[in-house]
Amino acid sequence: MGSDSELEKTAQKEREKKKMLALAPIAKPLAGKKLCKRALKLVRRAAEQKCLKRGVKEVVKSIRRGNIGLILRPMPCLIAWEQTIVLFTSFRNTELAPIRLCVIAGNISPIDVITHVPILCEEANIPYVYVPSKEDLANAGATKRPTCCVLVLTKPTKGELGQEEQDKLKGDYDQLTSELSELVNSMF
Repeated sequence: MGSDSELEKTAQKEREKKKMLALAPIAKPLAGKKLCKRALKLVRRAAEQKCLKRGVKEVVKSIRRGNIGLILRPMPCLIAWEQTIVLFTSFRNTELAPIRLCVIAGNISPIDVITHVPILCEEANIPYVYVPSKEDLANAGATKRPTCCVLVLTKPTKGELGQEEQDKLKGDYDQLTSELSELVNSMF
């Protein structure tokens, strides 16, 4: 019986080795085992709450249309009061958009399919991370077909989340982004 477990361990190591050999050269920052597990857990939780965009087309569309964080638009205003004109800047159109995280599979072929996604994420200040396998990403995202990338939202596109579910999702997101920032800082 001990040999069966040893065979399973060696087979698991071989699968991991094959995943690492299939990685694209641009797959940086690549999540380690622990960070990958947390990222896939966040994707799974977001899929359950309908807070997930799947596939390159949906992710790109959402990134291009969406805004990030708190947006303040300065508007110059003139006020005339007793023959004195005062110029000041007021902040209007304050809006709070959902926070996002992009998870990209590292073993995509051809690589040209996803090369523009990290650039879009950087322009929109969206953190992104690569995971080794598109199959694992699809399983976490509750799809049957392998998925190139997913965009995790903290608010669903339709409807509302309960406060408890939103707090759990936000907590997982915060934890993952802090670990991701540590990973990126250690790279450079």
